[in-house]
Amino acid sequence: MQKIINQTVVAVRGGGDIGTGVAHRLFRCGFKVIVLEASQPTVVRRKVSFAQAVYSERIEVEGTAAVLIPDPQKAKEIWQDKCVPVLIDPALSFLQSLQPQVLVEATLSKKNTCMSLNLAPLTIALGPGFIAGKDVDIVIETIRGHNLGRILDRGTAAANTGIPEAVLGYTEKRVLRAPCDGVVKERLIIGDAVNKGDIVCLVGNKPVISAIRGVLRGCIMNGLPVKMGAKIGDVDPRGVTEYCFTISDKARAIGGSVLEVILNHTTE
Repeated sequence: MQKIINQTVVAVRGGGDIGTGVAHRLFRCGFKVIVLEASQPTVVRRKVSFAQAVYSERIEVEGTAAVLIPDPQKAKEIWQDKCVPVLIDPALSFLQSLQPQVLVEATLSKKNTCMSLNLAPLTIALGPGFIAGKDVDIVIETIRGHNLGRILDRGTAAANTGIPEAVLGYTEKRVLRAPCDGVVKERLIIGDAVNKGDIVCLVGNKPVISAIRGVLRGCIMNGLPVKMGAKIGDVDPRGVTEYCFTISDKARAIGGSVLEVILNHTTE
């Protein structure tokens, strides 16, 4: 079984915090994981997102490093170095070169932008916007609660509510949104303590003010242009700094479900 795992290529489309949780677990189990990302990722939880390698060329999350590569041919070299390759390929143009046995759609975009059953022998999508058995083989539930991580081989995940999931009872108040179109200008950094009323960053010349007390768990990359209303940050009311730099319970649960699906498919 381990030999089969070591030869299995898994492409994860989307290296945000959830996609990274999936990629991290699969890579630690021995799969050849590659993350496919956009040319300008807008991830908020940057300290636990392999997508950040697009900007920094290398990032380490819980002991596993991800490295930006210029083309698919470099992936083997990075795997030999025991790292996760990150390739800019939002449109999945390099799938034919990569020939993955598994493709995981982890952008959490809540809509199908190019996934289909014929892209890989096993296709998995995280969250709403996909129909299991039609768009992909498997859909995995991503909403917190009783069904988090549920594996669906028919139908869809729960619809997006548009309301951020509650943390200590806080929903929308914990999310930082752009007050206007403009470029993000950093004021605080991820892991900093935040008080209610603090200016976390600027968009253009307008301040982004925290509505609650806690710790800055995530903030979009300094210097990126954003649109009014876009999510650009996250204040965690639990106030535990460690949570800013470690994979979340949600990402771990979803990663475990993806692993289960792949192992069941591999042993069939």
